[in-house]
Amino acid sequence: MDIIFLILCTLCAVIISKIMPIIYNQYVIWRKIRHIPKGEGYPIIGASLQLINLSEEDRVTLYLSHLYKFKEGIILKWMGGQPVIHVFKPEFLEIIFPSTVNIEKGLQYKLLWPWLGKGLLTSTGVQWFHDRRLIGPTFHFSILEQFAIVQSEKAEILIKCLEKEIERNPGKAIDIFPFAINVVLDIICETAMGVNVHAQEAQIEYVSSVHRATKLTLERMIRPWYWLDWLYYLTPMGKEYKSLLNILHGFTKKVINRKKRERESTNDNVMSESENDQLDAGKRKRKAFLDVLLDENEKADTPLTDDELRAQVDTFMFEGHDTTAVAITWTLFLLGNNLDHQERVHEELEQVFKDSKMPATAKELSQLKYLDRVIKETLRLYPSVPIITRKLAEDIKLDRYTLAKGTTVMLSIILAHRNPDVWPNPLKFDPDRFLPENSQHRNPYAYVPFSAGPRNCIGQRFAQLEEKIILTAILRKWRVKSVHSPIQVPYSISLISRPNKPILVHFTPKE
Repeated sequence: MDIIFLILCTLCAVIISKIMPIIYNQYVIWRKIRHIPKGEGYPIIGASLQLINLSEEDRVTLYLSHLYKFKEGIILKWMGGQPVIHVFKPEFLEIIFPSTVNIEKGLQYKLLWPWLGKGLLTSTGVQWFHDRRLIGPTFHFSILEQFAIVQSEKAEILIKCLEKEIERNPGKAIDIFPFAINVVLDIICETAMGVNVHAQEAQIEYVSSVHRATKLTLERMIRPWYWLDWLYYLTPMGKEYKSLLNILHGFTKKVINRKKRERESTNDNVMSESENDQLDAGKRKRKAFLDVLLDENEKADTPLTDDELRAQVDTFMFEGHDTTAVAITWTLFLLGNNLDHQERVHEELEQVFKDSKMPATAKELSQLKYLDRVIKETLRLYPSVPIITRKLAEDIKLDRYTLAKGTTVMLSIILAHRNPDVWPNPLKFDPDRFLPENSQHRNPYAYVPFSAGPRNCIGQRFAQLEEKIILTAILRKWRVKSVHSPIQVPYSISLISRPNKPILVHFTPKE
């Protein structure tokens, strides 16, 4: 009896010391947030079962309907027993985005750790501030100029690939998204890692692995029981994910190791090409992101380890790949649906380039003001990253609502961009929304396609330059016309705003 009594006492002590504080903390959070308007879902499990049973298209429809159901711009939902607060009113975003305290990403980002480690996207606190300072110089204007050369070279290859496709299938519409994916992958591999994977000319295992890993990450995010690593990796989905990580990490590690050997060798430009036929590296004295990062790392007081270097490179491969490809795709799609606006783009291109066949220069690109507005309007309707999260490090007050410390907040960029109280007729494609006279009284946090505040996208200038170079190369040669209208093309708003059906476009030579 004494032993049983001792065991019972021990269990009670564990419950009181470990579990009760958690319950009390949850009660404190609930007391603070209980007045926030509540979204759909069930007790404890929240919206998980509902989301699993919906198609991606229906998930988007449900989410966008919140614009009209929750006029105050704030919604409380539950996911796996945890409160998640969705915020999209610009005045609320203006309080959260600039904070230097609430910089930790939400729980869902931890599911990216196995892939991206604690790189710039997922890290927080002292490590994030250290990494941001370390990586910042790699996006200096002078380095971007070097990257622009690569972007123009890959854009020329894209044009040749499109020409071949048009010749093979005259008069047939082309799905532009795979072409955008491949040219962007070519660019990011050479600018981030200094290798040429020839993604536009051959099937690369790395490409399909990135796409599949992204899909599996989303499926895991909406299934809270898979948030437990030990359980997830016992499932077929988890086992597939782990095998994909071996491919993704193996590719990046191999490049980093070869870069290090190159730096140690007497000839900085020569790398053994026989080790991997997929890689074509080091033929020009042009520094990649990895080169600059290694330069900065050698000067740092606390340099990054090999695993930390891999995490940073994997992060830039992830963030600089699909995000820019979907932006290019949606821009062409919307121009193909709005031929009057496309004509204004062509008129501007003719004014700037005249009869020139040379690649666009930085000066010429800077003169494309209408194309700038077209890209901005595209990112308003289809922000590449539609939702980002924060885990609050302190209580914050949003009007009459208190958001409790420890709560996950979803900063909904796509709902902010389509808020009819800010953007009249929000689904209409109208680049002139971004004329100075139409923007001067608009809250700056009503439009945040690259996030905002201290955790804004460090590569946004790189991405904007890349989009303009590729779009300019295409539109100087062709007019485009979309087969489908926006209402006919379903898309996801998970990690990125990715189309869920082919984006079919007809190409007509400008001549």
